[in-house]
Amino acid sequence: MSTELRRLRNYIDGEFRDAADGRTTEVVNPATGEAYATAPLSREADVDAAMAAAAAAFPAWRDLVPAERQKALLKIADAFEERAEELIAAEVENTGKPIGLTRSEEIPPMVDQIRFFAGAARMLEGRGAGEYMEGLTSFVRREPIGVCAQVAPWNYPMMMAVWKFAPALAAGNTVVLKPSDTTPASTALMADIIGSIVPKGVFNVVCGDRDTGRLMVEHPTPAMASITGSVRAGMSVAESASKDLKRVHLELGGKAPVVVFEDTDIPGAVAGISEAGYFNAGQDCTAATRVLVHESIHDEFVSALAKAASEIKTGQPDDEDVLYGPLNNPNQLKQVSGFIERLPAHAKVEAGGHRVGDKGYFYAPTVVSGLKQDDEIIQQEVFGPVITVQAFRDEDQAVEWANGVEYALASSVWTKDHGRAMRMSKRLDFGCVWINTHIPLVAEMPHGGFKKSGYGKDLSGYGFDDYTRIKHVMTSLDS
Repeated sequence: MSTELRRLRNYIDGEFRDAADGRTTEVVNPATGEAYATAPLSREADVDAAMAAAAAAFPAWRDLVPAERQKALLKIADAFEERAEELIAAEVENTGKPIGLTRSEEIPPMVDQIRFFAGAARMLEGRGAGEYMEGLTSFVRREPIGVCAQVAPWNYPMMMAVWKFAPALAAGNTVVLKPSDTTPASTALMADIIGSIVPKGVFNVVCGDRDTGRLMVEHPTPAMASITGSVRAGMSVAESASKDLKRVHLELGGKAPVVVFEDTDIPGAVAGISEAGYFNAGQDCTAATRVLVHESIHDEFVSALAKAASEIKTGQPDDEDVLYGPLNNPNQLKQVSGFIERLPAHAKVEAGGHRVGDKGYFYAPTVVSGLKQDDEIIQQEVFGPVITVQAFRDEDQAVEWANGVEYALASSVWTKDHGRAMRMSKRLDFGCVWINTHIPLVAEMPHGGFKKSGYGKDLSGYGFDDYTRIKHVMTSLDS
């Protein structure tokens, strides 16, 4: 007997709608491998409608005083807290994540980040007015950009949606947001919550696939396109946006080096690195997945890390003992498995290296040692629960290898030597350097990288500024 699938819908101009042509896709729970819902497969007519709604709503939302936009965002944060269990349930179906960790590690920071941007709405910064030419006063206006086309990823569907809409709405922009085609459920619930607080057309959700995202970016209405996703997707967005000079905000892949020096507290480092590497099944662009350890402690460190990996559990969302759930989809399972299957002969799998069970898309916590700098698994983002280990000779070699990839998002240094930590923080070519920790984020500090990890910042006042434009106004003192 078949189970009827739940029907998710777009949210456009203050109402839920099916795709104009009625097309849908199935949405699968990665913990079971079974479909639980359908979502619209949106095309031109749906994108047109969402963009028109956002454009129509923009002038009034832009012209609200910041205090009014702040009130709306604070109400959204309160509503997210009040409906947290609904959001958790939707996110767990989306991703298969552990229920307890979703409750403790995602809801509180999401709410805090919305409240941070609510405050940022009233803290616009710019140069003070002054006379830089005789008889003329100049000042700077900081204004919203306009309609923002935003594409969120599947690894943190709720939180990445917050990173998109919160600064955009706080700054006075209107939004058309597309969740990943594999994880639309929590975004649809967010639309229900946000839509009850902001005027119609201010926040819109369009479900669909890669082609839907392309239509959004190519559409003439948005003044800005923002995406969190793969390097390939980011490059495609940048190319498309260049045709009409849209502003682009890209948060893309990562291959975070974790540099462990010989004076490190090995048990403490292993505990921190293993959690930061395997949390969310390693599906995090900042995950601690590429460990560079000094050759003098390499063997001891690898042994301890492999032991830690063997004690970490993955499993169903309601199992309170698991650290992480499944990979998001069968393609991701295939990708992670492929990296292990293609390992060179000199590599050694110290732990894991295999699928777990035959239901859902679970993969064992894995440690691989014996690797060389030019190996595929060192150079390319695995985006799974796989930690690689290389042995370095000295500080210069550690820096060379750490920087020797095309990504530049996050990194960490583990040492008791303060001077060394400061040198490494300067020399590492990454948007974030953690010292004796890895992965904590706070709303007040920027998140974003260099090189093929993209450009633009999430979180912080810098992230807020990215959703504004500056205008010089000059007036004659004689008029």
